[in-house]
Amino acid sequence: MIRRQAEKYGDREVFRYTWRKPGEWLPTSWEEFRVQIDVAARALARLGVKEKDNIAICSYNTPQILIAEYGGFRNRLGAIPLYSSSSQSQFDFIVGDGQPRILFVGGKQQYPLAYNYWKKHPEQIDKIVIFKPREVTVEPDDTVSCSWDDFMRIGVEADESICILVEQRAERGLPDDIATLIYTSGTTGQPKGVCISHANYDAAMEAHLKYLTNVSDKDLSMAFLPMSHILEKAWGYFCLTKGIRMAINEDPRIIQDTIQEVHPTCMTCVPRFWEKVYAGVKEKIAKMSKMEQMMVGRAIRVGYRRNLGFRREGKPVPAILEKEYRFWDKKIFSKVKNAVGIPHPNMFPTAGAPLSPRITEFLHSIGINIVIGYGLSETTATVSAFPHIDFEIGTVGVPLPMVKVKIDSNGEILVKGATVTSGYYNNPDANAQSFTDDGWFRTGDAGYITESGALVLTERVKDLFKTSNGKYIAPQLLESRLAENKYVDEAAVIGDERKFVTALVVPNLSQVRAWADANHIDTSDTEKLLRDPRLMEMLMTEIDELQKDLATYEQIKRITLLPEHFSLEKGEITNTLKVRRPVVAKHYAKEIEAMYEGPKEGSTPLIPEEK
Repeated sequence: MIRRQAEKYGDREVFRYTWRKPGEWLPTSWEEFRVQIDVAARALARLGVKEKDNIAICSYNTPQILIAEYGGFRNRLGAIPLYSSSSQSQFDFIVGDGQPRILFVGGKQQYPLAYNYWKKHPEQIDKIVIFKPREVTVEPDDTVSCSWDDFMRIGVEADESICILVEQRAERGLPDDIATLIYTSGTTGQPKGVCISHANYDAAMEAHLKYLTNVSDKDLSMAFLPMSHILEKAWGYFCLTKGIRMAINEDPRIIQDTIQEVHPTCMTCVPRFWEKVYAGVKEKIAKMSKMEQMMVGRAIRVGYRRNLGFRREGKPVPAILEKEYRFWDKKIFSKVKNAVGIPHPNMFPTAGAPLSPRITEFLHSIGINIVIGYGLSETTATVSAFPHIDFEIGTVGVPLPMVKVKIDSNGEILVKGATVTSGYYNNPDANAQSFTDDGWFRTGDAGYITESGALVLTERVKDLFKTSNGKYIAPQLLESRLAENKYVDEAAVIGDERKFVTALVVPNLSQVRAWADANHIDTSDTEKLLRDPRLMEMLMTEIDELQKDLATYEQIKRITLLPEHFSLEKGEITNTLKVRRPVVAKHYAKEIEAMYEGPKEGSTPLIPEEK
């Protein structure tokens, strides 16, 4: 595919990256990309890798990931992506299970992981390649590490026999060869290696080319999510397949700066990004005068009618409505889009967790085309997504072409199709548990299919819990409701085998302090502020408003405010920002138990004891 695209596009930009300094985006052409891949492929061959060996890549986002992967593909190698934030134990488990011969690492945070592993397993690792050697102090006894430049020099100096060997290997490649061996982050237990073959990717690309008819090679996509995330991985390959230019964002923490520099028309996102955008807009609206708030309300209603009432259904927009929409777009919506950094948005695939229907409707109303989807590593990302027209808010779209979906008797979503993995790497027990006798993959997610054929995702089957009264609760749906509120930053809903539902809430401190200032409450001591009964009462009132349409047994009755976010380092969330409920329940056992003591059930906020 790379060679075909290089012949087609030649000197046209394939990606851009800040190679030298922040803010200086330098383009790489398709022809340069092709040459770099060929050089990397020869370097790997000279280092002695054999067909069907694996390589592992643990790095922040950088084009070298793509170059190493495609160089590996030309040698019939599988690539194992690891999150740059991996702990030593995570790194050791994955590298030990996947048995790669060559390790690629980003810089100073990832190098020690590879070095420590090599010290324990020198017989396994032939070479450690460092993408950014200038920021790494190589250990004195390290005899296997080299810089990226030195690695590429190995390929440049390859003789004719190596060139022929690589070509022969590429020609022997089969559709069932492993392309990516991606380890699930998992909210419980050890990660499992998902085998994604070239055939899986081929099917995914074919399905998306048919489905995503509103994107073209004129689009510019930002690689924002980690390239070790299946959504970003598959979307990146789709961009290369379609000829969509990519800007590769190195650090997700600086996305607010880089998105303003690049102005992408497309970008894969997780709901948390849009929740932050929504909260920021609501904050600005709250500071407006009553007249300005009325204008914004009118504008959003017009946007809703135009984008969700007509365009969503593929109907022509009445001229008067279109004229008013253009007015509000110029007056208000364009300012919001410019503030986010997307003045000319096309589409933004979003998945990984539920996004509140209210936020989805708001974004569509102002002209940001959020394409809600659903998928897993085991399904090569997308199972379903919003179609271009006739999508249903509150669903995760309709299944892609080639993908079959059905609901098991226990409500679990089952999937079958050419994009579904053949199984887990060296894990027959997991394969036996994850596939039905007739070949359907068990997603572990609960949901149902609407009359129109759209899929509604309700919860992870393992996350569904039952109160002591026998009522089932879907915590993620409640958490997505809470995310609509400007005072809530994060939340974990509790209630398994309990009398009623509670929540651990991480408040948005800037919003909470603003409210406290307006109500003449001291904000100098954060912990004291979070224990203030007036704040707790206000937050419960806000939460009650969000859940007033839910059944009584589903509603959150008490909350505890936490001064710190859930931690990746402590294992409280996964690399994809999903809450690990057993870990959170263990770490906050005292706070949880306190919520179930004292007054009887009711909308009574918990005021934690002073520590």
